[in-house]
Order: sequence, then C-alpha cells, then structure tokens
Amino acid sequence: MLIAADKFKGSLTAVQVAAHLTTGLRAAVPGVRVAALPVADGGEGTVDAALAAGFERRDHRVTGPLGAPVDAAYALRGSEAVVEMAAASGLGLLPASQRAPLTATSHGTGQLLRAALDAGATSIVLGVGGSASTDGGAGMLSALGARFLDATGRPVGPGGGGLRDLATIDLTGLDARLATTAVTLASDVDNPLTGPQGAAAVYGPQKGAGPAEGAILDAALCHYAQVWEPAAGPSAGAYARAPGAGAAGGVGYGALVGLGARFRPGIAVLLDVLGFASALDRADLVITGEGSLDAQTLHGKAPAGVAAAARAHGVPVVAVCGRLALSAADLAG
Repeated sequence: MLIAADKFKGSLTAVQVAAHLTTGLRAAVPGVRVAALPVADGGEGTVDAALAAGFERRDHRVTGPLGAPVDAAYALRGSEAVVEMAAASGLGLLPASQRAPLTATSHGTGQLLRAALDAGATSIVLGVGGSASTDGGAGMLSALGARFLDATGRPVGPGGGGLRDLATIDLTGLDARLATTAVTLASDVDNPLTGPQGAAAVYGPQKGAGPAEGAILDAALCHYAQVWEPAAGPSAGAYARAPGAGAAGGVGYGALVGLGARFRPGIAVLLDVLGFASALDRADLVITGEGSLDAQTLHGKAPAGVAAAARAHGVPVVAVCGRLALSAADLAG
C-alpha cells in the first residue's frame, strides 16, 4: 500500500498523516507492506515532502513578509532544489492582526532562491502558495539583484502598494546564474495577474485587503506589468495573462517574466520530483487525502493529482479526509 496524502491543514502535516495511517494499517492487517510518500501541491509542506523523499534540509535566515528576520528552509539533492515560498514569505508567519496587504514583501523568497544558487542548484522548483504579499514578485526579484525604482531613481517601497510609484525596472544586477538555471513555478492555481480573477481580487481578502485596498493592489499590478515592457518586451503583457501569473500575490508573474520560469501544476511537479511513478510500479493500492475533500480538491489539489496518476497506472485509490464535501459522482469522476 502506498500512502500519498497531503497535510490536514491546521491539524497534521503530510508526514504525520502518513505515520498515523501506517500505524492503523499495520494494526488492522499485520504484515501488510506500506510505503509512505507524503505529497504537496507547491504550498505549505512542499519542502517537507521533498525531505521525506530524500532531499537534504538547508536552513537559512531570511527577511520575513514584514521585514523581521525569519528562519526558513529549502531542500537540496545534488543540483536540484525545492524552495517553498510559504516558509519565507507566508501568511502563516503573521498573526491575523498583523496582516499588511499593501506592504508585505516576497523578499525572503528571493533570498532562499539565492541561497539555493549559492549551494550549486541549477534546477529549482519554486513552490508558491500561502503567501502574505501581493507584490508581483518584486520583493523576490530585488533579493536577486533587480532594482525597482521610482521617478527619482530611488527604490520603491515594499509590497504591492509601493508598485504605484514604480517608474523603471533595472535588471542589470540580476543574478547571472539565473540565465543557466531551470526554474519551475509550481502552483495549484492558474489565475492571471490582474482583473476579476487576478491576484488582488481573488486572494487579496485572505491577506487582509478590503475592497479599497484590493482596488489599489490590482491597479498597482496593472501598472507593474506595463513598466515591465521596456525590460522584458511585449511578452510582459502576455505573461500577465498567463496561467499562474496571479499565484502567490503575483510572485508567479515575477517568476515568469523575471526568472524565465516555466509554469506547471504544483502536484504534477512534486510527483515527478518525489519519484511517484516508480513508487506506483510497486503499489497495489494508493491511499491519498487531505483535510477537506471539496470542490477545490478537483482543481489541481494534491489528492486529485495523485488519483489521476494512479488511475493512469491502473492502480486503485482510496482517500481519507476530515471533511467530505464531494458527491459520489464527483469522487468517481
């Protein structure tokens, strides 16, 4: 039996879910063979899943979403690294009373990427999700050497609010190693950067943005994409409309336009990184799950990705959850 479950958010990590299921299975069926492969979809728990698959933990102190230092970690195996945005710039790092939708920054995520480059990584999976910021990835890119300047040539303020003053983007100092590094943007959302389905409109409220702040952020991100055109060419606008550009407060856009990243659904990326296909070859049954099986599960979440991959291999799947909000037809589909 292969256990490939995601976390039960707020209750158990994916590693803990696998441990509890293993205990229960062995108690019910003595001698049963169980393999555990905790999974994630690019958000919280992505690094833990990589560590469980044999990656090495690398700790690094970075700038948190409000500027205070935080201790974060990425995963490394040879020249391949897995970086989790939530560890450095995540909403979970802030109490609800301290959410700052206009000024929170993704700077720490860029510092983790630089640390991975320093460690020799030439292939990086950037898992985004659970971010505290809506800065279009400007903070991340500034940590990698890009400069975001106002009309007087001074750096703009942190966060999405600072992008309103943006006049020029200077990439001359961007880390040269990125040109030869394959960056994969792993996300479970495919929103564009702006508009009714964009980063500010859809995800701003959970980061503390009211209607007025959401409008400010959306306008700032529109302006941000326009200022990118002299630096990135006409493709800057296309990137803003691309799937995944709105992920993690627009960090997806920053990764696409500034890092040359390639977008892929997070669970598909992680299943490849974790070696799920080879584990399936030895499995008679796959057990997946997450805290809540609901409509969101069917749109790129880890259990749906696991089930699709297992189905393609002809391996049956069962799911465990704390809450089931899907019909029998949904589950069968």
